[in-house]
Formats: sequence, structure tokens, C-alpha cells
Amino acid sequence: MKVLKFGGTSVGTAESLKNVKKIVEAQAKSEQLIVVVSALGGITDKLIQTARTASTGNLEYIVSYAEIVSRHLQIIKDTVAEPLQNQVRVEINPLLEELGNIFRGISLIKDLSQRTLDVVVSYGERLSSRIISKVITDAVFFESTRFIITEQKHGSHKLLQSVTNDRIAEIIGGSRFSVAVIPGFISSDLNGDITNLGRGGSDFTAAIVASALNASGLEIWTDVNGFLTADPRIIPSASVIERLSFAEAMELCNYGAKVIYAPTIYPVFHKNIPTYVKNTHNPEAEGTRIADAVSPAGDVVIKGISSINEVALISILGQVASSDLNFNARVYEGLGKTGVSPLLVSCEYGERRAYVAVKSGDAERAVDGLTDQFINELRGGTLSAITINDIYSAVALVGDNMRGKAGLAGKLAVELEKAGLQPIASTQGNSENKIVYIVERSRSKECLTLFHSACFQ
Repeated sequence: MKVLKFGGTSVGTAESLKNVKKIVEAQAKSEQLIVVVSALGGITDKLIQTARTASTGNLEYIVSYAEIVSRHLQIIKDTVAEPLQNQVRVEINPLLEELGNIFRGISLIKDLSQRTLDVVVSYGERLSSRIISKVITDAVFFESTRFIITEQKHGSHKLLQSVTNDRIAEIIGGSRFSVAVIPGFISSDLNGDITNLGRGGSDFTAAIVASALNASGLEIWTDVNGFLTADPRIIPSASVIERLSFAEAMELCNYGAKVIYAPTIYPVFHKNIPTYVKNTHNPEAEGTRIADAVSPAGDVVIKGISSINEVALISILGQVASSDLNFNARVYEGLGKTGVSPLLVSCEYGERRAYVAVKSGDAERAVDGLTDQFINELRGGTLSAITINDIYSAVALVGDNMRGKAGLAGKLAVELEKAGLQPIASTQGNSENKIVYIVERSRSKECLTLFHSACFQ
């Protein structure tokens, strides 16, 4: 049994849906498939925009809602076999009517809570999955809110792993089918209220299901040929990476590669399920294979370079930063209590300064966690300040075989010096399969170009 996931660009048009049908039906001849789908391309943003318009009392939301309805009805007309069109309209018309009533209610009370927005955006996948289950011959539909279960933690919805696994085994594992279609992204809590796994969560849904059912493989079908050595919008010469370890893929995603949603890697890594990233619009391309804990010793040293532009650098000043051997552990502990994962922690021993880089949106929570962790030192004066500067980018070079590679960091430092680029902070990290540089945001593109040229050309 294999799990295939198709994102919004793969199900965005009638032509791309026909590609999905061809890919799935060809593979279904030889093995059982579970197909996880996103909302039609652009629909999630459209749902959010319509809800926000309605919350202002602006009746323009009615026009936007009509466009959502029209888009889905047209897709049915263009992709579903004529004998089944009326059947699928009977299924989705009540959902479209519910959605219209929700928008109407938002407009009347002029309020849009996060809980209501979660419900609104769920309609994208709920509608697309029902349509696609009729596009693919003999497919069976399963509602993912019955088995993807979350809880509220650190202001977001976190997966309840054991409950979810049990329900997947019971509901899907206990059923007979050739092809199952599941809406990605959406979930529910233990009270039955609709939640979601966050933007990009359809990838995560697919990995969760693959892990729970011990699938033979996971395929993420998207609009690119796989992971690339860098962002092609910045580096046009970037090339496809044929093979990545789970650890390498995880680090590239953590540091900005948007090919797949970063949490996707964890469930398949723990079950060692080979994962492939392939292009729906170019299915003959080999794509990228993700497997094995660590890349073989013969692989290239650096596999790829990725970056995050919206980065805040938190400076921690004082004696503790340069003398406390447990300082790093305490930093991670303080951040962990607020649910923030740092991009870099760098202590300059003897310089009475440490740096913590986080995504800009996490900066305030990170400072709260660090202040709480070091409150006694701040009061006693051994730490003088914790400050934020929000003008940076993080650039990461990733590769398992940079472990113990003599002179690599030095070579990169020489290249930076030649170009007059002075990183604000850098670290090779505890994982030893990445080197991270914090640079001024205005020079991140220059830094990426420099590193890509040094490593791949």
C-alpha cells in the first residue's frame, strides 16, 4: 500500500486533475493506494479573504463566495464523468450552502474568530476531495476529521499521535478499497470541533497516514521536479537533488525550502518509509528520493542551500553568556516552554554575548521564554539585556557528509571575506549536518549566490 499526496497546484485546473487521474489509475493497477488532496489551487486564500471581507460587513463577500461556488461547479463539469456529475453535485451542494450560511453569519455579527476561520478553510479540502473521489475511477472517500485528531498547544493545533494512529488503523486499515481519497490539512479535536494542521498540512496528513499504516512508500506530487540545490527564483542554475537522507530533507525544510511541509519528514523517518517528491505536470521526471537516516559516504558534501528571510536576532548580553557551560541548554529549555524552535544558538565565549536566531513571528514569544529562564541573572546583573533586531536572514548549507570535513567552514569563510560579506553569527549546529549563517537581509541573495557558486559550479 502506498500513499500519494497531490497539492493545490496539482488539483488547480481541469488539465492538472486529469494528470492526477492518469497517475493514480496507472499505479492502482498494481497496488492499493491512498490519495490525500489539498484544496483546489488558490481556494484556501480565497476562503480566508472572503471571510475577512464578510467580517467587515462589506457585502462584496457575496461576489467572492459566488466565485468559489462557480469554480467548484465548473471543475465538476470539466473533470467528472457525466453520469456521476449529478451525484457529486448532490454531495457538495449542501457543503456550499453551509459555507454560504457561515459567511452570512460572519457578516451579520462582524466578527471572525480563529475557530470560525478554521471551519471556513476546511471547506476547501472537504469540497475538493469529494470531487476528486468521483474523478478517479472506483475511488472511495474517507473524511479525515474522523481520524486526524489534534489538541491545542502553544497557540496551535498539535497532533494527538496515539489516538490518530488507532483511529486510522480502525477506520482505513479495516476497510477494503483499491483507491481511497482523503482530504488533507483538516482535522478535529477530541470534542469533534474542526481544526487543521496548518498551511502545508496536507503533506503532513499524508505522512501521518503512511506511518500509521506502514505504507511501502509516500509520494508528494507537486509542481516542481523535486528538491533543488537552491531556490530557482534566486539561483536559475539550481539543479534537482536526486537523493536526500531524512535528516538532510528535514534541515532544508526547516531553513526555508518550501518543497514540502517540514513536519512531514518526522512520521516517515521513524518508520523508514521511502518518500519521493515528484512533479504532477512532468510525471516522467525521477524527482527526489528521501530515505535512510544518513546519506552514504560517497555522496557530495553539501546537498543543498536554503534560506529564511524573516529572521530576528536576539542578543543576550552579560557574564553568564560567556561563562555558564549550561547556557545553551538553558536557552533551549526557555525557548521550549514557549514552543519556539531556534534557527541558531551561538555563544561567543569571552565576548559576554550570545545570539539566538528565530523566525520573526516567534521573536516576542522567544524573548518572553528567555526572560523567564534567566530572570534571576537579569535581576542580579550578570545578564544586562535581552534585545531583538529584526533585519536578518538565515542561510543554511546542508549535507550529512560535512561531518568532520576538515577546512569546509574555513573555505566558506574565505569566500565570504572575498565578497566583503560579514555574517553577524554562524554555527555548525549540534546536528553537524548544516552550517548556518545569519546575514543582513539585504545581502541574503548575494550570500546564496556566492555559496551556490562555491559548492556546485
